[in-house]
Amino acid sequence: MIFSNVNNTLVARHQTELLCIEAWGQDALRVRATQYTDFTGRNWALSEEVPEEQRKAEITIDGNEKAVIKNGRLSIRVNGSGVLSFYRDGKLFLREYYRNYEGTESKESRCLKIVGRDYKPIIGGDYKFTLRFEGNDGEKMFGMGQYQQPYLDLKGCVLELAQRNSQVTVPFAVSSLGYGFLWNNPAVGRVSFGKNYTEWQAEATKEMDYWITAGDNPAQIIENYTAVTGRTAVMPESLLGLWQCKLRYRTQEEVLKVARKYRSLNIPLDVIVIDFFHWTRQGDWQFDSEYWPDPGAMCDELHDMGTKVVVSVWPTVDKKSIHFQEMFDKGFLIRTERGSLQTYDFQGDCLEIDVTNPKAREYLWEICKKNYVDYGIDMFWLDNSEPDFAVYDYDNYRYALGCALEVSNIYPQLYAKTFCEGMTALGREKEMLHLVRSAWAGSQKYSTLVWSGDVPSTFESLRDQLSGGLNIGLAGIPWWTTDIGGFMTDDVDDPAFKELLLRWFEFAVYCPVLRMHGDRGPHDIAPLSDKEYGGGYLYTGRDNELWSYGEEAFAIMKKQLDTRLSLKPYIAKLMKEASETGAPLMRTMFYEFPEDEKCWELNDQYMFGSDYLVAPILHAGEFEREVYLPAGTWKNLNDDKEYEGGQRVLCAAPIEMIPVFKRVQA
Repeated sequence: MIFSNVNNTLVARHQTELLCIEAWGQDALRVRATQYTDFTGRNWALSEEVPEEQRKAEITIDGNEKAVIKNGRLSIRVNGSGVLSFYRDGKLFLREYYRNYEGTESKESRCLKIVGRDYKPIIGGDYKFTLRFEGNDGEKMFGMGQYQQPYLDLKGCVLELAQRNSQVTVPFAVSSLGYGFLWNNPAVGRVSFGKNYTEWQAEATKEMDYWITAGDNPAQIIENYTAVTGRTAVMPESLLGLWQCKLRYRTQEEVLKVARKYRSLNIPLDVIVIDFFHWTRQGDWQFDSEYWPDPGAMCDELHDMGTKVVVSVWPTVDKKSIHFQEMFDKGFLIRTERGSLQTYDFQGDCLEIDVTNPKAREYLWEICKKNYVDYGIDMFWLDNSEPDFAVYDYDNYRYALGCALEVSNIYPQLYAKTFCEGMTALGREKEMLHLVRSAWAGSQKYSTLVWSGDVPSTFESLRDQLSGGLNIGLAGIPWWTTDIGGFMTDDVDDPAFKELLLRWFEFAVYCPVLRMHGDRGPHDIAPLSDKEYGGGYLYTGRDNELWSYGEEAFAIMKKQLDTRLSLKPYIAKLMKEASETGAPLMRTMFYEFPEDEKCWELNDQYMFGSDYLVAPILHAGEFEREVYLPAGTWKNLNDDKEYEGGQRVLCAAPIEMIPVFKRVQA
């Protein structure tokens, strides 16, 4: 290797590879490599200004044999063959996986001819890139966004790096060994957290780019990470109560009827959500005036009740939309490389808007401002924000920013940015929120509330959501919610579903946002119109309000909602903490108790902030469960009994409550 110190950056060259390592934040380094003569200059998720003192590194070069770069507690050693080894406070914790004749730290398996950074040329294009690290026995990995699986510890998992409905790729991992790793690359790919080695892959890229930091505990690691990728705003306390939604309110009178009933029952309704196909066609981004004759008056009445209004916006543009031809002519739509000009086929023949194009973002915002904001709509539900494709052939789609294989994962971040910048320009940055179905690293800075997608109404799915909510918080995104009861319900009258709904509601009380939503079957409600377009023709689901499931269920949910409302000041403090440090609201047990080894093994209970320990019921027919209490004194809120920590306790869990403990302050 030929080493040099260029403007406080360690630069190494070997044959056609250029390697660059530089200080980037608190106890953190950014590592890039390419086979081109220079880098693209894109910072991707690393969007925040870094203080000058955190951009200074100590660099030592020993001829062509080795070099070391150090920033605070983190250092990287590069040997003469370009193999990287990582140290925290001088102790090795990670090394590239390298099995070749030159540069191997040990002499085992040199004949395998495997290198840590592997570039496979794509004919006529860039590279498929693979990065490998040695495995660490006993290591646990967390974060990475939200995947539909019950595993909280991701060690041993293979994860697709791609956005799908209910799968949210946020490629930041927190290790039990005291480091955080950001794969700063929006390419479609895969990561394997294997026992023998870890392998990151990008299907198409021009360069390797990752960021790594060291810390004593997960809280410190996430604080370092969100300092360089951005932090969320403070969610207003007025949004921390009940959100009401269903598939779907078809008219403004249906919306007002629901809100009026909540008011008559003296139940505060913070937010009501208007779901999809309130529009004429996909891509028209406007109310169908036949069913929404006066959106301004509707919003005024809801605001008088103290209720904010959210409206659904999809990125899909039907070829019969009033905007399609103009958008197509201006190059504002995602392109297909071959076959038909179609990316989405639900209820129409559609392409999706290319939000990687700044001009397309401006175009979308101006329409939505005119047709929604100017009527009084408060916030947006950015559905299908992956974007959802009819067929996930990423190699068939192209954006202004590049081919989908290379850049697709950043789409939901830029979709939210569209509305964030628009609302900010109106001076509404302190009250905006964007409900999204997908996200990427840094999405949190655009006031995104991620919900877990169109998940099934099953206890198995509820278990998956718990793991997903905890891991996405560790990936830097603190605002997260679910469809209470799951999205896909066949029969609302099934007693098994009502049991699930209540258990899910009890869990959601201790989530960042409490939101009723779902597609409630059976679909036996006649459409309002026999036309093949517009707000009246599409099906709707059964009622989904608190009173829709019988008197017993209503009484239970009403009491649980009262608990939620009493927690509003506490949750508001957690929201402020999230904006200042990046701390998630839903926290793994080890986040709060990193010195307790048992807490690193728990995946069925969590901390809501630092005060409340929540043990949701995750199985049908379960009316008691064990709860592990860490060190300290804990008060069971269901019976007011106090317990000393360091033990497991068996707790009753009748249908109207789940075990919740509050930490007793000394």
